[in-house]
Amino acid sequence: MSQPRSSYAIGTGLFIVLGFAALAYLATQTSSVANVHQGASYIIDTHFANIGQLKERAPVKIAGVRVGQVRSITLEPGQEVADVKLAIEKSYDRIPLDSVATIYTSGLLGDQYVGIQYGSSKKVVAPGGTLALTKPAQQLEEMLGKFFGAGGVADNLGGTYAVTANFTNIGALTVGAPVKMAGVPIGSVQSVVADPVKLDAKVTLAIDKRYNQIPDDSAAAIFTSGLIGTQYVAIQPGGSPTALKNGDEMILTQSAMQLEDLIGKFLVNGSPSDKKDAGNGKPSASPAGKQ
Repeated sequence: MSQPRSSYAIGTGLFIVLGFAALAYLATQTSSVANVHQGASYIIDTHFANIGQLKERAPVKIAGVRVGQVRSITLEPGQEVADVKLAIEKSYDRIPLDSVATIYTSGLLGDQYVGIQYGSSKKVVAPGGTLALTKPAQQLEEMLGKFFGAGGVADNLGGTYAVTANFTNIGALTVGAPVKMAGVPIGSVQSVVADPVKLDAKVTLAIDKRYNQIPDDSAAAIFTSGLIGTQYVAIQPGGSPTALKNGDEMILTQSAMQLEDLIGKFLVNGSPSDKKDAGNGKPSASPAGKQ
């Protein structure tokens, strides 16, 4: 009986040793990636609304090829965007000015990096210049929203402006939910707070600046995607010649429809067949009434 026990102990020991060896190998691989030698470089600025798990020295890639690394990540006081400086190798000094910088994730659980997609402008980013067009890191909540049918949130490439709307009931609306017009995402819910004066919910909508001609008499309604999907804010354009501006309030709103309200309407009004019989003014025939 001693031989099987010793074999079991040897096998367990080998398994533990191999596990530590694998961890050591991964650690050396990670450090070697982080400390890749980089030649002469120049700095360009980018600004992201959300950097996710992006870290300093993370790769910067173009078409999947490493062309630099993240030099620094800072948050300026009073601002809601992260200032990310990218150190780009001087051999890649022809990046178009309208290129887009996006934060991606390597694989399913890999590290995050900055990917640059070339634009078409003839002007290039000068050393010390800024890439104005950026896409933040994709959040888990947004991906779940797409899975359940809520649709994506607009890529706020040109910045956003904020408008507010008050609702008596927001249902399950949450921060980050899409704002749509004609079914197309044009922004997202920036904040949801209770108004202590009006005693309702004040919802701030961050709308892409590309959609800056929305009439100021437009209506905002809270809808649900599908039967059990997540909720979003839909904007129904009005007819006013004046457009919404940053800080404006949308007066016309429609709160979220609750399940209890739907059941109540059904129980009070009855089914469509009942309404049809009542409209004819004739009592429905029954077996007992037949001669």
